[in-house]
Amino acid sequence: MAALLSLIAACWTQTFFIPKPKFTENDLVDQIGKVHIITGGYTGIGLEVAKLLYPKGATLYLAGRSPDKGATAIAALQKQFPDAKGRLEFLFLDLADLPTIKKSAQEFLAKETRLDVLLNNAGIMMPPTGTMSPQGFEAQTATNVYGPFLFTQLLLPLLKTTAKTAETGTVRVSWAASIAVEVASPKGGVLFSADGSELSREVTRQEAYGQSKSANVMLGVESARRWGGDGIISNSFNPGTLHSELGRTTNLAEKLLVFFIAHHVSLGGYTELFACFSPEITPALNGAYVVPWGQIGTYNKALQDAIKPTEEGGKGSAKKLWEICEKVTAPYM
Repeated sequence: MAALLSLIAACWTQTFFIPKPKFTENDLVDQIGKVHIITGGYTGIGLEVAKLLYPKGATLYLAGRSPDKGATAIAALQKQFPDAKGRLEFLFLDLADLPTIKKSAQEFLAKETRLDVLLNNAGIMMPPTGTMSPQGFEAQTATNVYGPFLFTQLLLPLLKTTAKTAETGTVRVSWAASIAVEVASPKGGVLFSADGSELSREVTRQEAYGQSKSANVMLGVESARRWGGDGIISNSFNPGTLHSELGRTTNLAEKLLVFFIAHHVSLGGYTELFACFSPEITPALNGAYVVPWGQIGTYNKALQDAIKPTEEGGKGSAKKLWEICEKVTAPYM
């Protein structure tokens, strides 16, 4: 009963009657000289974040698979904000295709000498059952977990270098979670394969999505543990239930459900803005979970227990997931 009440409370507070954003573009400090990457930055929530950052003078890399969509978004941003002092770049990035990710990271590293914020915003949701990545992984697991992990690891040295001279708490990596952490994940967030070599494939497409989002909560916590000493803040966020392109591969019933409860996509931009830039997230809150529209939140106890290290009485799933991600992505480093 306690778990059910917790689920109802989480869904209610993260979907209905949400307080207005408390951290907006009006609170954002000048971003001239700062360099940020937004994966999936040319559509949906990612584009909404770009609209908040570009007028503040940021150098933004909008990363994704479509050069045409990237060019369209850049032209639209430049038209909307003709006086912006920022700079916009497209970066090709296919998170599902692991061997290609290193080239994308190298392209960025060849152009820039700093990276202040890596916003792992991109993802896919519930494609048709059986959809696989080019390397044969379940598509959501590859795109939402293994790909972002690999991309982040390839950029980690530059993040650490930037943190040495940046203002405390401003170099960040943020990982995209979802309300699916509460409503679609297996108990404890993730399941592992029988041999422990990867995330389980013995789940429904809905569970695979929820599992990938819970995995990102785990990566947010575990990266905070591992990189906090280097001055990097990591966190994860539920951007909110939104009208966006993310649901393009869902079925009609799923689309109808989202239609009736979803909010305007711009509100999700404020959730992510808070996660990436709010001074409320200090080093003491490294590993935090952000909920709509920019508040420190929490997630279910089963996931909390799974994330907690074994030496603290937990299941150690975050550490195990990290080790799996390292093994899966090692050939592509």
